[in-house]
Amino acid sequence: MTMKLYFDPQSRSQVAKWMLDETGAPYEIVTTLIREKAHKKPEYLKINPAGKLPALVDGRARVFENAAICMYLAEKFPGKRLAPPVGSVDRGRYLSLMVYSTSQLEPAMGDSLLKIRSNNSARGWTDFETAKDAVERELGDGPYLFGSQFTAADVMIGSMFIWHRAFGGRSNRPKIDAYINRLQARPKGMKFG
Repeated sequence: MTMKLYFDPQSRSQVAKWMLDETGAPYEIVTTLIREKAHKKPEYLKINPAGKLPALVDGRARVFENAAICMYLAEKFPGKRLAPPVGSVDRGRYLSLMVYSTSQLEPAMGDSLLKIRSNNSARGWTDFETAKDAVERELGDGPYLFGSQFTAADVMIGSMFIWHRAFGGRSNRPKIDAYINRLQARPKGMKFG
């Protein structure tokens, strides 16, 4: 049974599509346009009760939220080596980066793009410059977060910077810019246009 990705090209579902493309697995796109409120219809809410995109249906499994979809796919296709194996020394760091991408990096990036200045510590996340510092430290000597091994963490962390760039943001960090360029140069990398 082919997996189905509920997708709007003008949404975060681009991230899940990138991950699916990296697995090389067959899947079907189910166009779910936000402007038509397709994500709020009762039949879609049975798949994702939050009424957001993306969502992935794999047989009887229903998965929503990009980080969850990426982790699900990395585990479903272990031969693609998109995640450190359970029990490996890198597994904790991998899980931490997956969560960091949505709990810290994404909201900090959003604040930066919207030029929102606030006491972020009261809101639960850091500022974008501090988030960029953390990512630079995690990149180490790269080229990816886990050295030469590309993982779902690169999809999640990298997609935030790709979005930032697509919306006219600048990292002002040569190391991060080079990382973004490498990710977008991947044959299946997330691209716009």
